[in-house]
Amino acid sequence: MKYLPALCRTSAPKADFLCGIAIALTGSAFLYLSYIGIVLPWLNTLLGLLFFYLLLPANARIWFFTGTFLSLFWFWWIALSFFHYHMAWAIPLVLLLIALVYGTLFWLIAKTASLIERNIIHHPSSIIQLSLKALGLLSMSYIHPFTFDWFKPELMFTQSDLGIQKWQFALILMALVLTHWRKNLLFLFLILAAWQPLPHIVNEHNRGITLITTHTPVEAKWDKTKHHAQFQKLFSRIDSAIDANRSLVVLPESVFPVYLNRNQKLFNALHERAKRINIVTGALYWDGKTPRNATYIFTKDGKVHVANKVILVPFGEANPLPDFLSDWVNRVFYDNAVDYKADAVISDYTVDGTTYRNAICFEATSEPLYTGDPKQMIVLSNNGWFTPSIEPTLQRILLQYYSRKYGTTIYHAVNMAPSYIIRKGKVFYRP
Repeated sequence: MKYLPALCRTSAPKADFLCGIAIALTGSAFLYLSYIGIVLPWLNTLLGLLFFYLLLPANARIWFFTGTFLSLFWFWWIALSFFHYHMAWAIPLVLLLIALVYGTLFWLIAKTASLIERNIIHHPSSIIQLSLKALGLLSMSYIHPFTFDWFKPELMFTQSDLGIQKWQFALILMALVLTHWRKNLLFLFLILAAWQPLPHIVNEHNRGITLITTHTPVEAKWDKTKHHAQFQKLFSRIDSAIDANRSLVVLPESVFPVYLNRNQKLFNALHERAKRINIVTGALYWDGKTPRNATYIFTKDGKVHVANKVILVPFGEANPLPDFLSDWVNRVFYDNAVDYKADAVISDYTVDGTTYRNAICFEATSEPLYTGDPKQMIVLSNNGWFTPSIEPTLQRILLQYYSRKYGTTIYHAVNMAPSYIIRKGKVFYRP
């Protein structure tokens, strides 16, 4: 505790509350700086290190308040979707649930470390408690409340000069533990072993690929009276890509919010254009029993491939609760809406000799989609449910994280946010 601010060294509840907020702000700064367009690797490095440096020796109450406010700063946008369901009254309840879930998880880590040191090991030692807290932080990225897996502590280093692999994160935490234990800042030099700045690569876009960005609000997207005008605009964008001699055009998630396999007119219009350009687009799929969120791939050789989503958005597409609770939630909150159906197998498809991993929005930010270290991934997203907010920024940083971790080049076509390409963790926006 020697090098901690005086505020965090007291045991007063008010001081713990304020210290928790201050630490949470430190751990969220990278996200909001990126949101306003400020990405300074050296600054993100310092902010990330400061967050863990302040958190590790703090007491359980501070951990609770840190987890509470960190989750709110990162995930408050989840509640925005309830505006679209005309349930604004539920927003405070959703925010409270988010805060309690992560606040409790953080508290459990610190409290468990303290109890193990005191009652099991029977040998009070700051390094034991600090090490147990560090192990808790290492495990946080494997804890997914309601299958939601966007909280990864090491995400703070994605746009920094440090690496994001687990061994690098463990090394960073070990250096901080030793620094506090021995009360010697020289141990911080161990962090240099985790040094891995983002590579200096040029903007080497594949000029044959056009990523379409759309700006269709949620209410307009599902308004059938507006579909004709929306679809004509999409076909115009495809035609422009054809005129520009592009080989592939990618459109966002469910940009055709209809069961495309049951709409022969639309299907034929896309199939006809696919004689001149490969088309990857989001739409819905109906197998006669359950709806699916799907990617349709129309290739110039006349083939059509449908790749369904395999990881559904918790509550948004599928209810992760037990059946008896799930049925009640769908009945009360979603007008008896039927959950989407997920495919059991991840889909890859080939266009002009290049193989792409299929990913639709949320699943692109989930570890299982990177099984097999895919070299190329096409992601389709609809961020209309959560804009304006920091959600597209957090999603982009998560994709940067996975691109760095697995070496995957990601092509991302988005509704209600800019489209971009990510190579080796670096973002290149498409005009």
